[in-house]
Amino acid sequence: MKTILAILKQAGGWHHGLSLKIENPPYMALVIEATDESGPCGLPVLSVCHYGERNGDLMRDPEMCFELGLAGGAHLNPFYYRNDYLGVEQWSRTIVRDHYVYLTSLHDQHERFAKQWDNNLRLQGFAEAFAKQQTPRA
Repeated sequence: MKTILAILKQAGGWHHGLSLKIENPPYMALVIEATDESGPCGLPVLSVCHYGERNGDLMRDPEMCFELGLAGGAHLNPFYYRNDYLGVEQWSRTIVRDHYVYLTSLHDQHERFAKQWDNNLRLQGFAEAFAKQQTPRA
């Protein structure tokens, strides 16, 4: 998730209340938000999402949630995937009745998807679009 981490760095890093919306036509806007909840390992959480709309309702297309780890350098570890158009909601790492649950195969799928999505965001120029949004206009 190098592209997301680069955007996060440009935004001044993770902090409570972080909420970024990156417009980058012709692509769907990208929304990056810090959540108030901790992830399954107790680390800060970052939601990354494209939103579409159907019948006036916002639809996640997709949303992934990541824990932000700093040990060994900043990194994002996925644990949640949702796509409202497909009716899919998946937790690859979670806490159930005070027990940590890790679904290896599903987590591997989440990591592969996140890597491909991040590459697409890089190729689509989202980091550059965010930098342009931050440039003061004269």
